[in-house]
Amino acid sequence: MTQKLVAGLEPPYYTAVFTSVRPEDPEGYAETASRMQEIVRDIPGFLGYESARTPGGIGITVAYFRDLESLDAWRLDTEHQAAKAYGREHWYESYSVHIGRVERSYGYERE
Repeated sequence: MTQKLVAGLEPPYYTAVFTSVRPEDPEGYAETASRMQEIVRDIPGFLGYESARTPGGIGITVAYFRDLESLDAWRLDTEHQAAKAYGREHWYESYSVHIGRVERSYGYERE
């Protein structure tokens, strides 16, 4: 899970919201997730992500991208595509992806 929130982004930018249901710690998942984090961080225009998972297996990851081109670079990455295909076959019971354009953004952090 992410402990630090992504903040201070100047709109407009894009989000990819990935919501999934999967068992707790399936074999090979942690290593693949770590590799996906390495790959997406190297994509120009990637701004960060936040992630959380319930004890019941529902997970939500929100990734932030400066523009649709950077989001498409992530979507079309060959390792990412292979991981998605493997996940459908071995890890996920279900998932959904929602892409959105952020027009306004604000936050709060206790000092």
